[in-house]
Amino acid sequence: MKLAVVVQRYGADINGGAELHARYVAEHLARHAHVTVLTTCARDYVTWQDEYAAGVEQINGVPVHRFRVDHERDVKTFARWSDRVFAHTHSYRDELKWLDAEGPKSSALINHIRSNRSTYDYFFFFSYRYHQAYQGARSVPDRAILVPTAERDEAIGLGLTPPLFRGVRAIMYNSPEERRLIQAVSRNEDVPGVVVGIGSEIPAQAHADRFRQKYGITGRFALYLGRIDQNKGCKELFTFFLQALPALPKGLGLVLVGKEILPIPDHPRIRHLGFLYDQDKYDALAAADLLVMPSYYESLSMVALEAWALGKPVLANGKCEVLRGQCIRSGAGLYYETQAEFVETLRAIADGRSLNTALGRNGREFFQRHYAWPVIEQKYLDMLARLQTDERAGGGRARMEPEPGFFARRRRSLRAATEVLAALPAGPVLN
Repeated sequence: MKLAVVVQRYGADINGGAELHARYVAEHLARHAHVTVLTTCARDYVTWQDEYAAGVEQINGVPVHRFRVDHERDVKTFARWSDRVFAHTHSYRDELKWLDAEGPKSSALINHIRSNRSTYDYFFFFSYRYHQAYQGARSVPDRAILVPTAERDEAIGLGLTPPLFRGVRAIMYNSPEERRLIQAVSRNEDVPGVVVGIGSEIPAQAHADRFRQKYGITGRFALYLGRIDQNKGCKELFTFFLQALPALPKGLGLVLVGKEILPIPDHPRIRHLGFLYDQDKYDALAAADLLVMPSYYESLSMVALEAWALGKPVLANGKCEVLRGQCIRSGAGLYYETQAEFVETLRAIADGRSLNTALGRNGREFFQRHYAWPVIEQKYLDMLARLQTDERAGGGRARMEPEPGFFARRRRSLRAATEVLAALPAGPVLN
């Protein structure tokens, strides 16, 4: 079987989000099929500037075919179109302009998908909101398997998304909350789908002492892993943590690992280590008292799963329904919404050794039951087998709805995406 993994950017040095998700899936499916990655030359998710060379290279044994982007992102243009489609009544054409402005648009990549549709049995398209997923899936709907990585943000309320969710061959969901969100906005229950999530490359051993010696960290700490960005809830995290210091266990610090987008407070209890390679990252988790996840929006948190795999509890932003649902279903984390709740939950995990141990044990069991790689791989293989069985029986053809015509495309009849989003069901899924 020949499979293509299509994603907006790809590289061994891209650590996080849908891109790392795509790399892990590509590398693990390569054990069972011939896998090729189709992506752009972009590395930076803000500019989408071509940084990698066009052509084919091997990354961890998987061929990666890169295509140049048509243009870099113009931040002002993207902001203008985002305001138009998210906050105002608008047209389908406006949404296509938004999609183009968001990037990374690569006509060469889409043309390659169209001209090589018979080369691959199936295409796995990552991240529904990007150009390559939308246009690529519409080019090969009968062979398109979508990994949407959808969050509760305005893009889910765009008019161009429901036909995409209804028109692909299958969907691999990250969480029950994501599946409910997509089904509510698109009524795509007839499309084969499964909640699968993602595994992680957990090392056989992680060494807390090695991390402490290397970085000179001696005290207890909560760990944040990821992009240090306001959109990830880091600004609120800094405010909550600094205000909580008088009530927290003596000496408990906050250690940050990741690229700095947001200014970090200059305080002796806050330490920023920048980017860390995987072994150091896992050593940091082994040394930490807990992982803190302040993000408002996630389709699935890989770092929370990694923490649970290593037996570490998680403190999550309860306003993120996915994180809240994962904490409840796993019994491996607490969550907060207010300053007062942040203080009490952080203190409970840090001070309560029996609670810390119980949460960590539950997390390890939850990870092994649902997110160990044999479990993840089997869900992907089962879906591929299901689709092939349907096709041999003469069924299973995807029906992608055509885009509006010339005049309909320009008619400003679509509601603001924020209005659509507000009407969708919310909260954790508990069953």
